[in-house]
Order: sequence, then C-alpha cells, then structure tokens
Amino acid sequence: MAPAPAQVPRAAPWQWPLALCAGLAQAASLALPGSGQPVWWLQLASMAVLAGLLRRPMGWRRAAGLGWVFATAWLVGTFWWLYISMHTYGGLAAALAAAAVLALAAFLGSYYAVVSGLYKALAPKGRALDALFFGAVWLLAELARGQWWTGFPWGAGGYAHVEGPLAALARSVGVYGIGLAAAVLAMLLVQMRRSDLRNPRAWALALGVLVLGSGAALQRHCAVEQCQTSAAPAAPALPLVLLQGNIPQDEKFQPGSGVPMALQWYGDRLTSLEGALVVAPETAIPLLPQQLTPGYLDAIAQHFSQEGQATLLGIPLGSLEAGYTNSVLGFAPGQATPYRYDKHHLVPFGEFVPPFFRWFTERMNIPLGDFSRGGLAQAPFAWHGERIAPNICYEDLFGEELGAHFARPESAPTVFVNLSNIGWFGNTLAIDQHLSISRMRALEFERPMVRATNTGATAIIDHRGVVTHQLERHARGMLKGAVHGRSGAVTPYAAWVSRFGLWPLWGLGLLVLAMAAVRRRRGSHIHTG
Repeated sequence: MAPAPAQVPRAAPWQWPLALCAGLAQAASLALPGSGQPVWWLQLASMAVLAGLLRRPMGWRRAAGLGWVFATAWLVGTFWWLYISMHTYGGLAAALAAAAVLALAAFLGSYYAVVSGLYKALAPKGRALDALFFGAVWLLAELARGQWWTGFPWGAGGYAHVEGPLAALARSVGVYGIGLAAAVLAMLLVQMRRSDLRNPRAWALALGVLVLGSGAALQRHCAVEQCQTSAAPAAPALPLVLLQGNIPQDEKFQPGSGVPMALQWYGDRLTSLEGALVVAPETAIPLLPQQLTPGYLDAIAQHFSQEGQATLLGIPLGSLEAGYTNSVLGFAPGQATPYRYDKHHLVPFGEFVPPFFRWFTERMNIPLGDFSRGGLAQAPFAWHGERIAPNICYEDLFGEELGAHFARPESAPTVFVNLSNIGWFGNTLAIDQHLSISRMRALEFERPMVRATNTGATAIIDHRGVVTHQLERHARGMLKGAVHGRSGAVTPYAAWVSRFGLWPLWGLGLLVLAMAAVRRRRGSHIHTG
C-alpha cells in the first residue's frame, strides 16, 4: 500500500504580516526615511526574515505567496514616489495613480514569488547548498526585473550595500553579485544554531565576513587618503561647475513660466562662468534648438570656444521628420561641430509609450512622446585629458550598459557624468536612492561619477563611491569642485561585463537551479525505487 501523502501544514496567520513588514524594512534599508542613508545590516536582516519564513514547513504555493507579499511591499515602499509624477504632476486621478504603482510592484513582485516557490520545491539538503540555492534563485529574480520588459531594477537589494562589508565586492561582481552574496549570508544566518559556535565552519564564515569588512574599511580609507589603486589618475584634477536650476517641475515645460526661467538662468550662467567644465542637467534647455531665440546656442558656443573652457548641457534634439532625442551637447575650443550624446535607455511611459498603453498616458498631463534611441557605448567627450562619458537620468541604473564602454580599455571613460531631472518625484527618497545608484557605479568601475541635476542630488562622487561635494537639494545654485579621472587597468567587473553583459550571472543562477532540479529528481527516483 502506498503511504498517505504528507499533510501540508496550514499557514500561520502571523506569517503574512511578517513578510509584509520585512519587505518594507528592505525598502527602508535602501534609503532610511529621515536620513536617506543606505543601511546594509537592515537589508540583511529583512532578507533573513524572509529566509526564515521560507524554511518553515509549507508547500511551494504558500512559499510563493510569502515571497510575493515580501517583494510587493518592498517595491511599493521603494518606488511609491511614482505616484507623485502621475498624480501631482501628471494629473492622473489619485486612486488610479495609486493603483498603477501597486500594480507595477505586484507584477514585478511575481518574479520573486516564482523563485520563492522554486526554492521551496527544489532546495537541496545541506545548509551550504541550501543557502547557495536560495541566493541563486534570488539572483535570477533580480536579473529578470532588471532586464525584462526594458528593465526596472530600481531598488535592487545590493544598493543597500554601497557602504558596509559587501561594498568591497562591487569591483568584482557588481550590484547583482552583491545581492547574491547578501541572500546567501541571510540564509546562512537563519541556519545558525547554538552548537555552531563550536563549529569550525561557522568560524570560517565569520572570518570571511571579517575579511570583507576589512576590505571595505580599506576601501573607504583609500578614498580619503588617495591610496594607489589599479586605476591611476588620468590627468590633473578637472575643475568643475555643476548647475542646479531647481526649475519647478509643474512649470518646467510651460511657455509662460518655467521655459523662460530656465533659458534665462542657465543661459546667464553658461555664458559667464569660469570653469574648466560646466555641466547643466537633463533638459536644462527645455526647447529644441530651432525653437530657441536666434543666437542663443551660438552665444553659448562662442563662450566655450575660449581656451580652457568646455560645457556639457542637456537639451532635446531632432524634428518630427527625423525623430526626437533626449540629448547632451558638448562645446569646447577647437571643435568643428558640437559633441553629441543621445540617450540610449529610454524610460517607458516617459520617453516612449509601450504598445497598448497609449490610453493610459493620454490620461496624464505630462509632455510624453516617442523618442529615438541613441547607440550603446557612444564616444566619450574628450576634454582636459579626460574621456568623459555622459549618461542621462536613470541610465546609470544599468551598469551592464555603462560597462560596454570598457570593451577597449585604452578608450574607456575616465569620468562618468550623469545629467538628471527627477523633479517629477518631488522632495522624496528617490533623490537619495538615485545617489546610491551612482555611487554603486563608481564602485563597480572605479571611475568618478559627476551628477548635475535639476533638483538634486547634484554631487561629485570619487572613484571609491564617496560623495566629496554635494549641493543643497531643492535650491538653485552652483556646485564648484574638482574631479580626478581614472585610467589604466579596469576592474574585474568592467572586464567581464563589457564582453559578456550579465550572462555570466544568468548562467550561474540557471546552473545552480538546474543542478538542484537534477538532484531532486535523482532523489525521488531513489526513493520510489
């Protein structure tokens, strides 16, 4: 007689609110409300709570449900500020805007529901293998969110570790690799028992964490003390002036208010400032060149034809016939034509309308359109001995795309420059989250990241991810400072991501998943045999 199937324990009511609270804690770890600072240990703790829940006796369906609740709460808590852009500035009804944020979070949370169910169904025996499997499937969910449907990896767990012991891993495995390590550590912490205090393996794990922490401490010391690293300074320090116009978002594209305000303020500064490089943010000039007063751009070009001065400024380009681009123009002495960078990674609903969603965008009073996409790894802006690679808005969220610049180390960027306008999201934690994203890119590539924004965070980040200069947010002003570009050897992360993209991480996650499935199948055959 065949044995009766094992009873699946009923769900304890407290598990669902605990998963929800843990998800909100993960959101808070990325930028703590009140300070805006990342809190690495809180991210580990929140993951450990989820890991502890998934290790309890339950079926895969309940595990998937708990993973979905955790992820949906985490994602809503991370990008709730999308509500502001849709309702406050877009005029979308409050209920519909809130529902749209929740629906997006729930959809993206489904990735984590799937991998939570897979973990429960296929997790191998043995604590180390179990922890590795949990980290691998979590990695797959993070990669899927970051790349499928154009990708929206904002708030990936690894960004909480821009400071802390795991930050030292960024130069080797990037933000997704850090997320993998954090998931593995969280599961190992859950598995710890009192008897493990006498287990040499536990002490070896503690020693490994201590080594990582020492590496992070050395990293921050070198950032301050200018230690020698694999990447040497490219040239003498480049003096900078970063402009922050603080043009109200609800007026920015209005012909009678924000447009003339921006044209006057930026025009006056660009044609009068003394600086080796002056940077104005995304769409600082909010009109197409053919819409400007005759001579406006010519005056800027003339000013920066002087010896020793150059500028990068955000401006839309194109025409109805040729298509429009969200672009950066660069002016410097001796140019036959201005430098041009066109945004490559466009924002869904903001810069292009996905199929079947035009009905949704038509409900909002936002200047939306279908922009043309620029090429990947466009030529840098060569100036003052530096190779300066612009990126616009949330393009710095996609490290694998910035990494394409490093396919040829001899022409790789020495400095990244981000030109942004996230005034759409008000005075919220979105500013702090975006600053951490830029800091992570600096850690991954060991290149400085300079940020010029409309409302903040306008800042200079050195090649070790440390913010050396920052302008007050939501205030009109100019940030003066200097940046040391870096050249020479590239980081291990830059070396492999420039050749293979994120496929090595996909391969690792899928390999571990396949091995676990094979082990589980063999085990079931042995049992039935």
